[in-house]
Order: sequence, then structure tokens, then C-alpha cells
Amino acid sequence: MNDILARRARRATVGIALSAALVAGIAPVAAIAAETSSPTGAVALQTEDAAAAKEKAYAAMQEALKNLEAAKDAASPEKLAEIDDDIAAFQEIYDMVAAQAAEGREPLPAMQANVDAAQAKYDEAHNRTSGLQAELDKALEALGDEEPSTAIKEHIKQLRMEIMTAQRREESCEDDLHRYQRRLESQEKQVQYFESKAKEAKAHIDEDIAKRNALLSDLEKAQAAYDDACKAYEEAKAAADKAASPEITQPTETTPPSNSAQPAETAQPASSPATGKNTPPSSTKQANSSSGKQADTTAGKLANTGDTAPSAIALAGIAAMGLGITATATRRIRNSK
Repeated sequence: MNDILARRARRATVGIALSAALVAGIAPVAAIAAETSSPTGAVALQTEDAAAAKEKAYAAMQEALKNLEAAKDAASPEKLAEIDDDIAAFQEIYDMVAAQAAEGREPLPAMQANVDAAQAKYDEAHNRTSGLQAELDKALEALGDEEPSTAIKEHIKQLRMEIMTAQRREESCEDDLHRYQRRLESQEKQVQYFESKAKEAKAHIDEDIAKRNALLSDLEKAQAAYDDACKAYEEAKAAADKAASPEITQPTETTPPSNSAQPAETAQPASSPATGKNTPPSSTKQANSSSGKQADTTAGKLANTGDTAPSAIALAGIAAMGLGITATATRRIRNSK
């Protein structure tokens, strides 16, 4: 008799667990699959990606900081002061040689005029010499084989003397021309020398100015890059913190409809139909009552989670709980024999 009651209690408890799974709309195997395929893995993956993005942003920020420190060192006040000193020194040289070049250019027009005048005098003297020589040649050609008269001889002698004088004049004018030309050329070379020095000094000035501007530009770009990297890191850090500590949504408690019919509680029979004796011993009633309360409590916990499919682990817990209670009731019944 006690064995029969124990088996009935065990079947009832297992039935409660299986019925809970069936009412939830899933089989135990499906419940286990639902438990293992929960969004926990996706959340963990998202958290891991956010952490990796944070680490990457932190590395980029450190690299930007390193570049910024290098740019600050290259454009330090001391180095900028050195460049400014070089610029000032070359500027002084430029001003000096540029002034000398300008001073050397001042007499060039007058010197060029002297050359032009000397060239004109030389041309005039050369033309006179050439003219007298042509006249002499013509007079000698006119004589032929005849003996020249005294007048012709005097004329030829006069032409030769004038030619000699014209040649000396031409040579003197040529010397003056060459002298003026050499002076002009010397002055022009001096001016060109100062101009070349001024050009070199100007090139050094432009190079130093470009170097200074490049250092300041690199510093400005490095500062902007570091600011952007810091902003990106702050955003990545905020995203990682949010992914690591997501907001927990409180489940909505399920309230049965007011017009739904609640199942009527099944009354225990006063006596066994088979034997006509009273109900089973109090230990069996306590076991069944405890089993019912545990099932109700667990079912209530499952309902409050807000999940449409109860956890397979929870269902397994219900079944194990029922089996444990049944085993306890069975031992008590056997001991009461």
C-alpha cells in the first residue's frame, strides 16, 4: 500500500515539472537550446569589441601624444630663438650688401655716358684717319709715271703729316675708350658681386623663415591630431563603459486578466475508493503539500522573469525538486511499515 502511494506521489511530481515545460510551449530539449542561445553571448561579443576599440583609441592617443611632444621639442622656444637669430644676422648682411649694390649702381649711368662719349671721339678720329689715308692714296694714284710738281709734292707731304696726326689722335681716343670701358666693367662687376651676396642672404632668410613656419605648422597639426585622438578615446571609453555596464530593464510582472477563470482547487478524497480506509498518513500529505508549494513558488519565479520560455535549468530544478520530495516521502512511508 505504501509503495503504491509513493509511486503515485513520484509520478505526480514529475508530471508537474513536465506540465510546466509543456505549458511554456517548449520541450525540455528546446528549453535547453533556448537557454544556451540567449543574447548573453552577443552582449559579451559587443563588450569585447568596444573594449578593443577603446584600446585601439588609447594607442592612437599615445602615438599622437608622442608626435606632439616631438613637435614641441622641434619648435621649442630655444630653437625658434636660434632661427630668429640667424634670420636677423642674414637680414643684416642683406641690408648691408644691398645698400652697397645700390651705391655701386648709382655711377653706372654716368660711366656709361663716358664710354659712349669716348666711343664717339674714337669713331671720329678713326674716320678722319681713314679719310686722309683715302685722299693720299688717290693723290698718289693720279701722279702716274710723271714727275710730280712741287705743289703736288707739298700736298702729298701734308696729307701724310695729317694722317700721322690723325692716327695719334685715333690711338689716344681708343685708349680713352678702353679706359672708360674698363672702369664701367669693374663697377658693374662690383655691383653684381654685392647683388649676388644680397641674393644669397635673402635665400638664407627665406629658408629660415620657411623652416620656422614649418615647425610651427607641424606643432599646430600635432596639437590638432592629439586633440582629435583624445576626443576619439573619450568616445570609445564611454562606449566601452556603456557596453560593460548596460542598463538592466526591470521585467514587467504578468497580471492575469480579471475575467479569466481561475482553476478550481481539487479536493482530496476522504477515503480511498479501493480500501475504504482513511487518507494516507500525514507524512505523505506533507510531502505532496510541500511539492505543490515548491512548484507554485518556482512557477511564480518563472512568471516574474518576463521570459516567454522558462529556463531549461529552472525546469530541470523543478523536476529534481519533485523527485527529491517524492524520494523523501517514499522513505518515510517505508519506515512507517
